[in-house]
Amino acid sequence: MEFFFAVLAFVCLLPCGLADFQGVALYAVKQSLQASDNQLRDWKPNMVNPCTWSNVMCDPSNNVISVTLSSMGLSGSLSPKVGTLKTLSTLTLSYNNLSGTIPDSLASLDNLISLQLSSNQLSGPIPQKLFQISQYNFSGNQLSCGRDLRHPCVAEANSEGSSNKTKVGVIVGVVGGLIGIILVGCVLFFICKSRITRYRREVYVDVAGEVDRTIAFGQLKRFAYRELQIATDNFCEKNVLGQGGFGKVYKGVLGDNTKVAVKRLTDYESPGGDAAFQREVEMISVAVHRNLLRLIGFCTTPTERLLVYPFMQNLSVAYRLRELKPGESIVDWPTRKRIALGTARGLEYLHEHCNPKIIHRDVKAANVLLDEDFEAVVGDFGLAKLVDVRKTNVTTQVRGTMGHIAPEYLSTGKSSERTDVFGYGIMLLELVTGQRAIDFSRLEEEDDVLLLDHVKKLQREKRLDAIVDKNLNKNYDIQEVEMMIQVALLCTQASPEERPAMSEVVRMLEGEGLAARWEEWQTVEVTRRQEHERMHRRFDWGDDSIHNQDAIELSGGR
Repeated sequence: MEFFFAVLAFVCLLPCGLADFQGVALYAVKQSLQASDNQLRDWKPNMVNPCTWSNVMCDPSNNVISVTLSSMGLSGSLSPKVGTLKTLSTLTLSYNNLSGTIPDSLASLDNLISLQLSSNQLSGPIPQKLFQISQYNFSGNQLSCGRDLRHPCVAEANSEGSSNKTKVGVIVGVVGGLIGIILVGCVLFFICKSRITRYRREVYVDVAGEVDRTIAFGQLKRFAYRELQIATDNFCEKNVLGQGGFGKVYKGVLGDNTKVAVKRLTDYESPGGDAAFQREVEMISVAVHRNLLRLIGFCTTPTERLLVYPFMQNLSVAYRLRELKPGESIVDWPTRKRIALGTARGLEYLHEHCNPKIIHRDVKAANVLLDEDFEAVVGDFGLAKLVDVRKTNVTTQVRGTMGHIAPEYLSTGKSSERTDVFGYGIMLLELVTGQRAIDFSRLEEEDDVLLLDHVKKLQREKRLDAIVDKNLNKNYDIQEVEMMIQVALLCTQASPEERPAMSEVVRMLEGEGLAARWEEWQTVEVTRRQEHERMHRRFDWGDDSIHNQDAIELSGGR
């Protein structure tokens, strides 16, 4: 049966590279140790990256370097498969109930520096080569030195039959083990200290106290491709939750029944390889806020880049506004107000409390997700930077969705936090109207295909009721609707310099400073419209257009 599972795991893991044969070996070790159902629960054939397993440590290249299984009540024997873990440096199985012999394959591990097998029921000879490693402890077993079984290698403390060579070996092994533990502890301490220092340097807490303190920094998980392939049923189309400029998002279920959303990035080329991608992912992962989507982990292969997020039970704002299935309830007005404020706080955190600041570049209702309590959670933040990090030239690809893209970004390719402010303003209009940013069906009644132009027209005509989503059935406060429209129009001004910062948007949504800002905007807008109408009359030549067209051509550059 052990052989069957090992072969099955090997076949499943063939596409996964280095981590796969290590997973096969460790799974064989688990089977041989006769671990109970509650022991090593995450050591499964379908959880193929052993670097994610409990009691296993790997180096940055995903090579297994340490397996620590002491005091776990394990029985059974040690599988010879352990000898295939060529990068293994530490193996600890002390204080268990292991029986059988020490496999000869252990002697082939050239990188092994610490072997702790004390206090078990092992018998038979100790391979001579194992006495050459720097730290070992075989005490508490019925073992013998070399092939001569008549001379016990480790005996009781008061035994007269122990050889002097063995006593020295045991003492050296114990002392070496203690020194090794101290050294490993010191190394781990300095590693943890440096990581904590780095994260403290990079994580900024906003004064509103919105950081989710339940999330532990530095716990980003590296998934194996096969693990995510199984979780999403081989990226089956029926599991697609959405699709955007960065790729498709699939619903998945991990081996421990955790529901996740797996984003499969497209259009990705990385001359820096895995290391560059991982650095960018880690930078995004330290942006932690209650209104930002938390990153669980990632996966990289030579051809794939995948990000793993928690599954949001209520999907996106766009879904709740326009894609409801029969029997599902609409988002009421109080919830829409809460979504508007939560999204603003999330963007404020990205712009003003992250170092360096993170610009979303695709703010829209489809990228604002809703948790089980309908709290707004901004998703896909940092993906534009993550993807564009591969570019070697200055000009970056314009990313976003038509109708949501700020005019200066569309014309120049240059984005800033005010680019996000524009997209946020359009999202507010989506919340109020329930409509898309671009709707060609409006051509049948008017010329305003863009939602922004449509709302501006109705606002000038004082027809606020015609703006609000009809699905609300007039269950809203018209003054609050007017306030949200005013904020939206301030955010979508043509000039980025005139748009408010997200911190100011948060204050205006909370009722501070909106009236003065709106009055100032109306004065400027009236002057701008008058100038536009004057220019329009000046060039409206009617039947003389042909003559004047010649004049225009003659007045061109010479």
